[in-house]
Amino acid sequence: MRSRAVALMVVAATSLLAGCGGSTHGAGGGVLRVSGSTTVNPVAADAAEVLRNRGMNITIDDQGGSAGGLAQLGQGQVEIAMSSKAVGDGDRAAAPTVTFTPTQIGADGVGIVVQKQIVDAGVRSVTRTQLAALFEGRVRNWKELGGPDVEVFVYDKEPGRGTREVLDKYLYAGGKAPPAPQSDRFAVVGGNEEGRTKVLSTAGAVTPLSTAFIIGQPKLAALSVDGVAPTNDHIRDGTYALARPLFLVTNGPPAGMAKTFVDYVVSADGQDLVRKHGYLTLADLKAS
Repeated sequence: MRSRAVALMVVAATSLLAGCGGSTHGAGGGVLRVSGSTTVNPVAADAAEVLRNRGMNITIDDQGGSAGGLAQLGQGQVEIAMSSKAVGDGDRAAAPTVTFTPTQIGADGVGIVVQKQIVDAGVRSVTRTQLAALFEGRVRNWKELGGPDVEVFVYDKEPGRGTREVLDKYLYAGGKAPPAPQSDRFAVVGGNEEGRTKVLSTAGAVTPLSTAFIIGQPKLAALSVDGVAPTNDHIRDGTYALARPLFLVTNGPPAGMAKTFVDYVVSADGQDLVRKHGYLTLADLKAS
């Protein structure tokens, strides 16, 4: 069901030196724990590798997605949450003593991703109404949308995932999404890589997926939404409805090792990593 709780992975506690917001200080003086969004993860993993070579001790995890990372931050289990959704009232209510402080590192778009043969056969764009019908199980064959005679298989995202929240906000304008359809043509996936693998291996499949994850994947394509393709230009100027910011979130302003990490990701070198993974950089967004 859409309302089921996201499974959270508890990161093992480690010795920490004093620091604002739970950050640790000094090379070798502790471990910086980063967890959350599978969309932000590739950038964070590359940044961590650079900073490890400079003497920092960093762990990166993406179990539970954005909601998992924010929950772990709220429980003091990590110093930085990776999030591809804005911090919500529910996140704050669950951890009222925590000052969730997001730092934007870039942006991307949530693509409605299918095998390219579906696009080649005639389904190039979907409306909001059609998209809701797809994910609610009311469209059972792509021929109903002018495409091939192929059954639809929906791979939806777990509740709490940033990708899922962006889609639900677009479809239901902040209202509650309906229960998941009871169908053998519907399943729930976790991170971006899992969703991509499922669509690649399943004829007729559709999933919401970061558009960066289909770069270099010639068998996959993202549908236009209301006639607007999820290009960087359309994400930048806001005309693509499923655009979203990407964040690193700390408890209060980043300090100590957390500040070193965040400062690196928003630096020129760190922003090169954001661009490397197919996301819009902060400079790209300012240029809009």
